[in-house]
Amino acid sequence: MKFEEFELERNQSLFENEVDYNLSESGVHPLKMSEILTKDEQAQILDKKLLYGYTNGTPQLRRSVIDIYDKELSLENVLITSGSAEANFLSIMTQLDTGDEIVYMIPNYLQIYHLARSLGIEVKTLPIRQELGWQWDPDELKKMVSSNTKMIVICNPNNPTGAIMNSQIMDKIIEIAEINDCWILSDEVYRGAELNGVECRSFVGATEKTIVNAGLSKAYSLPGLRIGWTIGSKEYIEKAWSFHDFTVINVSYISDWIASRILTYERRIKILNRTKDHLNHNLDMLCDWAADIPSISLSKPEAAAITFAKINLDINSEEFVFDLRDNYSVLLTAGKWHGLEGYVRFGYGTPTEYVESALSRVKSFLKNK
Repeated sequence: MKFEEFELERNQSLFENEVDYNLSESGVHPLKMSEILTKDEQAQILDKKLLYGYTNGTPQLRRSVIDIYDKELSLENVLITSGSAEANFLSIMTQLDTGDEIVYMIPNYLQIYHLARSLGIEVKTLPIRQELGWQWDPDELKKMVSSNTKMIVICNPNNPTGAIMNSQIMDKIIEIAEINDCWILSDEVYRGAELNGVECRSFVGATEKTIVNAGLSKAYSLPGLRIGWTIGSKEYIEKAWSFHDFTVINVSYISDWIASRILTYERRIKILNRTKDHLNHNLDMLCDWAADIPSISLSKPEAAAITFAKINLDINSEEFVFDLRDNYSVLLTAGKWHGLEGYVRFGYGTPTEYVESALSRVKSFLKNK
């Protein structure tokens, strides 16, 4: 089987450790173990046996995940995965077959797009529109979804725009999915990184055929734990768990143990407050920087450590990114890699001084265009 190249991940992997400034990341600067665990817990880790653990995630961690959502869920509605990337992978592999059709939101993190196409699934892309505040037009969705549509795929809050879906549009999506008896798959890994500090509405429990995937890599600043989760019906979780047996078997026992502790309410809120404060501070700085630069126009996000910037130059997004990377040693991601040409994505979740230094180079780059 031949898989399409995941252009965004490949370009990040090749160059994120080679440039002076990496603004291609979409999460908040990672926390240290010493910042999230007590001295006693740090000592306990050294005395832990490195077991396999629960293949579907410990009951304690699954209960902690349930507590994030204001829904009646049981432990059987949650499977712990190796990051949200595995959760997305399991959702596609267990629910879709070659020849099936999905409607896919763009711009987006194109993992599911490339995977589905590689498996012979028809991917019909539907853009969220900047003139609508980076929202879907529900009438466009209604026309695109048919009796052949097996899944509607969403990223909310959205990567790369940082937009949060309007609640009325969510209701329309749920209605359209129920009428056409298709799955809703919502990637919600950026939920918790809202700039106003209010966690947005989740699709969890919207229909019997709804899957929600998330994890600790973005809003929680803990990508190194590789902890994600998928939430759905008991039937879906049983199927995903069976496939999970063929992928990673189970997540790291140590990662599960740590995540179970830091997802207690008080610690979770403390981490998310840190995220909110840091992102608001850096976004203000980024907007001030961009105010007098006519060659790009920032799209101010509502969530996440990313902003999508329109290129007001006669250059495509890859040319922009490659030129900036090769001559100024700053890495961004190209709109083409998110499914929408004419834009670049800035990540601003790293330390403020780091972002400022990188932006100084971007400004020099733009002055020469």
